[in-house]
Parts: sequence; structure tokens; C-alpha cells
Amino acid sequence: MLVKIGVADTNRVIELEAESAESIKTVLEEAYSTGKSILWFEDTKSRLIGVPLEKVAYVEIDQESDSRQVGFARSGG
Repeated sequence: MLVKIGVADTNRVIELEAESAESIKTVLEEAYSTGKSILWFEDTKSRLIGVPLEKVAYVEIDQESDSRQVGFARSGG
């Protein structure tokens, strides 16, 4: 599933593929409850992405991104 993280004070949006929405929610909730300064996410390609917690503007989790098609397709007839 596609996760978009908006970064405050910039036009930057970080996109990553995650295994589950629950894993992303857990990272966010733990960071806020324990006062961590950096959020660390691991995507499906084992990339680590760090975002300063104070700079997170929003997090969007697209649970239907797996069904998205890329490329050209013939439609109608």
C-alpha cells in the first residue's frame, strides 16, 4: 500500500510502499506517545526513511494502491 508523508515548510512529499496500514499507524502512535524526535519507516524494498517528527504535516495511507494500474490500456470498443 502506498503511504504519503507530507513534510512541513516544504513542498516535499515522501512516498513509500508499506506492508500494512497498522505498521505505519504503530510507528506514528509510538513516536508521539514516547516523544521520539525522528520517525523511521521501512518500506517493502527494505529502505529506511527518517522524518523529523516535528516536520510531519500529514500521513496518507492509500490501502487501494495495489490495484492501481500503470501504463496504457485499451478501453471500450
